[in-house]
Amino acid sequence: MESRSPSGDGDGDSTVPQSGELDRATSHQNEARLTRSRGTERMGILRDEPQRLPQGGVRQSDGSVEWRVWAPQREDVVLVTWPNGRPAETAMTAEGWGSFVHRRAGVEEGLRYAYRLERGDPLPDPASRWQPEGVHRPSAVFSPDLFSWSDADWKGLPREELVIYELHVGTFTEEGTLDAVIPRFGDLKDLGVTAIELMPLAQFPGERNWGYDGVQPFAVQNSYGGPRALQQLVDAAHSAGLAVFLDVVYNHLGPEGNYLGQFGPYFTHHYPTPWGDAVNFDDADCDAVRRFVIDNALMWVRDFHIDGLRLDAVHAIYDLSARHILAELQEEVQEAAAAAGRTVHVIAESNQNDRRLIDRPERGGFGLDGVWCDDFHHAVHALLTGEREGYYLDFGRPEHLAKTFSEAFVYDGCYSPFRRRRFGSSAAGLSRDRFVVCIHNHDQVGNRALGDRYTAILSPAAQRLACGLLLVSPFTPLLFMGEEYGETRPFPFFCSFGDETLIRAVREGRREEFASMDFSWEGEIPDPQDPATFAAARLTWQWPAGSFHEQLRRLYRDLLAARRDWPALRDREHTLVKLLGGPGGSESDSAGVLRIDRGEGPQRLVSLANLSDEPRSNPCRDGGEHHLWLSTEAWGYGGARGADAPVDRLYPYEMLILAPGAGDGGG
Repeated sequence: MESRSPSGDGDGDSTVPQSGELDRATSHQNEARLTRSRGTERMGILRDEPQRLPQGGVRQSDGSVEWRVWAPQREDVVLVTWPNGRPAETAMTAEGWGSFVHRRAGVEEGLRYAYRLERGDPLPDPASRWQPEGVHRPSAVFSPDLFSWSDADWKGLPREELVIYELHVGTFTEEGTLDAVIPRFGDLKDLGVTAIELMPLAQFPGERNWGYDGVQPFAVQNSYGGPRALQQLVDAAHSAGLAVFLDVVYNHLGPEGNYLGQFGPYFTHHYPTPWGDAVNFDDADCDAVRRFVIDNALMWVRDFHIDGLRLDAVHAIYDLSARHILAELQEEVQEAAAAAGRTVHVIAESNQNDRRLIDRPERGGFGLDGVWCDDFHHAVHALLTGEREGYYLDFGRPEHLAKTFSEAFVYDGCYSPFRRRRFGSSAAGLSRDRFVVCIHNHDQVGNRALGDRYTAILSPAAQRLACGLLLVSPFTPLLFMGEEYGETRPFPFFCSFGDETLIRAVREGRREEFASMDFSWEGEIPDPQDPATFAAARLTWQWPAGSFHEQLRRLYRDLLAARRDWPALRDREHTLVKLLGGPGGSESDSAGVLRIDRGEGPQRLVSLANLSDEPRSNPCRDGGEHHLWLSTEAWGYGGARGADAPVDRLYPYEMLILAPGAGDGGG
């Protein structure tokens, strides 16, 4: 795809240097780590505090552009620009603490520029806001203030109203652009979604990637439309009443086009990660790195009006500072949100079951707004699929599902067979809307050998039950694009690297990863580099009338409406869960039935979930004050339960929802 200029008036588009001029510069992140004692006086060692001014080419209030770059191990930095298609070099001024700066008036948006470090090849800006020709080519000046926003009345959404819809821009539509997402807002609003969550947009190599190999965290991927397209999307979303979350990656950068290590000590050997050296949050010279990350978070809130940040894999962020980077980031983001008069959520993805992420600072926590709860997904998935490899070893019994409904974390300090140690912490006393749960997400689908969804591995009834379990839970639900209508296309891992050595390593790594697992699948593992793998992941966006897909989507829509309309489902405090039919008990004919009571008093809802593939007795068959409101196996949802069918028994994998004073339902 062609990259789109945000303003259409970029300077020197056809005469920028050829790719080889930048490609010759190595992308290995630590190659430029020099002796840190050099230039301590130049770095301002006698000053009290390093400067907090943002890096990058930033337009000032007087219309000029100020370039600032942190290169503490370099004696000199030259700004290279191409104002008329011919390179012009300007020595930048050292301003202390390793920063170099240059200000210039009369700079047009789209001007290409790069930095030359001590007579080396020119490199893209580590804090580039726009990479029109990709990760190895020059950066371009982007001025966010030139966009005219129309969302002055938008104040964001409270956490208890969030229904998050995770999507990948490249495969969400046939066009694969930010602009093409906007026409789908009507479908999402009709479904009951209140917030979209964009998988990472930071500039990555090539045109196809999940986004977690980004190397320029301030730049919006050019093949998606670039930064102006993101502003347009957010503005349109707010007009439609949708919040916009962005997945951001602060635990690593990708391998190709990663030039940060040549500018300064952005990485540290102290902590190994799956991607190499850790980001330097607590080693020598880390202050500027911490500032770099926090400025990035603030940029999304300030310049793009983003409503929430999803912090990728925070368990791979290592920081032993007295004040953790996550706590510092949250404080500054909330200050910016308050100044803008908007609600902004910071939600962490973590597999550690660690309540400190969302505990208040006065209790020793980081004060984040929410955290992903993987235990919910694992409990549902292992129970319904029967899979037990990897971390699913810790799950698979109805008791695990009952516990996650009650306590959020199944492993809350108890012994984990998979980890062979005690694991996790208790979530007691924490509001359940702080926990984001799902039955699909990009990882749990895409990290399977074939990227297959529930439509390929579960019966229709089990899929409907999974939907019911998700949407009657007291947690904040997250849907992965296409799950609401049973998308049949997979979501495998894909990429478009340019380095042949890296391409081979990725291919071989995927094969070795799945060859070591003790389960089998039919078919070849998709080649991540093959454009066909990417193309196969594009959504069909089809739910023909009367089809399974249309019926499943109706179930999602009805349950999401119930979450809005029923006080019991808005009540996050009162949830009682009981697993019925224990061995030898009086309810043995109800074995494997999970009873979920939501709310209290006369508004209480009772949900009965048959977790087995056999019919079970309805323990509430005498009715009382509660009557059938919805069955996931109703005809209208594609099931076998007719409007007049007795409710004394539950069909296999059926959920019955009983409401006070309601007549018979059934979709």
